[in-house]
Amino acid sequence: MTNKGTARYAALLRGINVGGNKKVPMAELRSVLEGLGHRDVGTYLQSGNAVFSSAGGDPAQLTRQLEAAVEAHFGFRVPCLVVGAEYLRAVAEACPFPAAALEGKQLHATFCSEQPAAERFAALDAAAYLPEEYRVGDRVLYLYTPDGLGRSKLAEALARPAVVKGLDVTTRNWNTVVKLVELTGP
Repeated sequence: MTNKGTARYAALLRGINVGGNKKVPMAELRSVLEGLGHRDVGTYLQSGNAVFSSAGGDPAQLTRQLEAAVEAHFGFRVPCLVVGAEYLRAVAEACPFPAAALEGKQLHATFCSEQPAAERFAALDAAAYLPEEYRVGDRVLYLYTPDGLGRSKLAEALARPAVVKGLDVTTRNWNTVVKLVELTGP
């Protein structure tokens, strides 16, 4: 539920609570977000997904504030991306793959801090990775991996420095994308 003059956002934290590294308890993350003045704070799963309401307005500024607050609270840097509810909904609606016909583990969205330029993908021979496929959207890569992300050679290629250097990126499976759309919706 949002108040007049506020908007809903999702915060996507990268690389936390994996293999015992960079532990960020969700209750503490909620407290950090509330300490920044955000309301209606919630988290989803243990992998760094939070939703909140804010009058902040600028996702880039909200991202910088959250990264600084997380580092101050936990003592380590965590790349974050804050995205608005409308953007999340647009990402879901623009999916070039038949999301409803696929399992959540087969479809992923890699969110990017900036729009990746086409030349980043020039050396990538997409045909060599079939049946895996990717499409570039608005600050997002849609990735179809029939055998899951953990076994994906295409995901590995897309994570190389030639593609992601200078970008903050974080990937969510389609089930998480759909849930975040729901949690940030009206």
